[in-house]
Amino acid sequence: MDTVKQSRYESYQAEACSVEATLELIGGKGKGIILYYLLDGKLRFNEIRRKLGPITSRILTKQLRELEHSNLIYRIVYPQVPPKVEYGLTEHGETLRPVILMLKSWGKEYGIALVQNQKLNSNSNH
Repeated sequence: MDTVKQSRYESYQAEACSVEATLELIGGKGKGIILYYLLDGKLRFNEIRRKLGPITSRILTKQLRELEHSNLIYRIVYPQVPPKVEYGLTEHGETLRPVILMLKSWGKEYGIALVQNQKLNSNSNH
């Protein structure tokens, strides 16, 4: 299973490409929520899974590996039985704190309503 997401572009030279590069790193099923909950400190795999709600272990593992590969989170495996694995933000991941908090604020003020509107519009078109 390929666990590393490929870049969409060969080059990120245009002015707005830094926005696309950031979204490429933090976009994906549950990645924003994972990063948000890791703002409070290290979490174990099942703690993250419970916070995310309906997500399969396979998808969560894939998202965590992509975030780790992007150097936004780290993974610590403790040599014990049963295995204990913790995830936390790297220094690069920590620099996303204001971005994640701003996304949360924007989502609360505008995003949720826009998504709900989008669903209503798509349901009324069927």
